[in-house]
Amino acid sequence: CVQPSVPAVPNYKLSMSIPEWLQAIQTYMKMLQYNHTGTQFFEIRKTRPLSGLMETAKEMTRESLPIKCLEAVILGIYLTNGQPSVERFPISFKTHFSGNYFHHVVLGIYCNGRYGSLGMSRRSDLMDKPLTYRTLSDLIFEFEDSYKKYLHSVKKVKIGLYVPHEPHSFQPIEWKQLVLNVSKMMRTEVRKELEKFARDMRMKILKSSSAHSPMKERSRGKSLSPRRRQGSPQRRACRRDKS
Repeated sequence: CVQPSVPAVPNYKLSMSIPEWLQAIQTYMKMLQYNHTGTQFFEIRKTRPLSGLMETAKEMTRESLPIKCLEAVILGIYLTNGQPSVERFPISFKTHFSGNYFHHVVLGIYCNGRYGSLGMSRRSDLMDKPLTYRTLSDLIFEFEDSYKKYLHSVKKVKIGLYVPHEPHSFQPIEWKQLVLNVSKMMRTEVRKELEKFARDMRMKILKSSSAHSPMKERSRGKSLSPRRRQGSPQRRACRRDKS
């Protein structure tokens, strides 16, 4: 019998642009295929330190088995490590369809003033998005519009923090720093919350302190300096989240 061919893990070449590199990563994930079996081949515990999750990602490249959305996020982080201009952060969706709730996660990408995503889904428009969105809210609304095609209503959106580029980091991924009950909010309100969060995230990168001072540990006291306002809206949003 013929052995199925194992997809080659993509290698970054200096001649590649970042969008080309992200496309190579997404193509590789598609070659692994979406896991329709009902059996999860890799155990992903969200609370594990980054270093442990990166070991699991290495295993994925060795085994070349089909993956689901959560595994795709971990694999996307692993394959984009070492590209400091590419910031990665998880985006989770809770949707409602026909009396049931569904959960999905993709890897948000921010690079050079543009947003996009990597991921895996049964639906081709609920995974990767090109690095062309000017704002985080434009990217999130694009996903919301894609969900509408399948009659799914988006109930909650959770945005995590930028994932450090140190593969041996012992800190876990922050999956839900900002939680928005979007079904109970106007789009203008959602946009405002997302843009403030995105701005705070970019400021943290400029100050290069994201690994050591998570936003939620900051004091809630109001400050005249916009650079020190990080914590409050996210904390309020987190308190609203009951899941």
